[in-house]
Amino acid sequence: MLAKILNQIDSRAPFATVAAHCDIPCKIYDPITAQLAVLTMIRMVDLLEEMPEFDKMSCNQQAQFVRLIAEKESHGHKVKDEVRVIWGDYIKQPQLDSYPELHQLVHSIMLLASKAKQHIDREVTLALLDKVNRFAEIFWLSKGIAVYVATSPYPPAEKLVYPKLGA
Repeated sequence: MLAKILNQIDSRAPFATVAAHCDIPCKIYDPITAQLAVLTMIRMVDLLEEMPEFDKMSCNQQAQFVRLIAEKESHGHKVKDEVRVIWGDYIKQPQLDSYPELHQLVHSIMLLASKAKQHIDREVTLALLDKVNRFAEIFWLSKGIAVYVATSPYPPAEKLVYPKLGA
């Protein structure tokens, strides 16, 4: 009954729409999702480069090729989405004052993610990882949390920036 009344009110005088990455200002952000998405893109490129030339592939190999491309594309979108959410919802003037490179860094992440989606080029995905790692470093440092670099424990075994969380 209450929903019906609210719908009638909304149809005559619409309520303002509010949005956030989860539609609740939870203040829970973590760049690890973007970092893992870049690792996945690198892994997809590695697997794609191991495949024979397309015209020499079996039907199953062609299907696998298409799936690998689709995953690389999907994770490229994820990189952009995750960085955009943190940049748009978390980054404010104090972070921009402390890290004036942030706008340019985010812009370069967006451009590199697009380039990595358009091509099968490991060097581009590695450059993207470097930028996303810098973004993660700035994110954690802006929260007063020290960071460290370690090799990820799964393929493609690239270096990631992690928060140094105390015990």
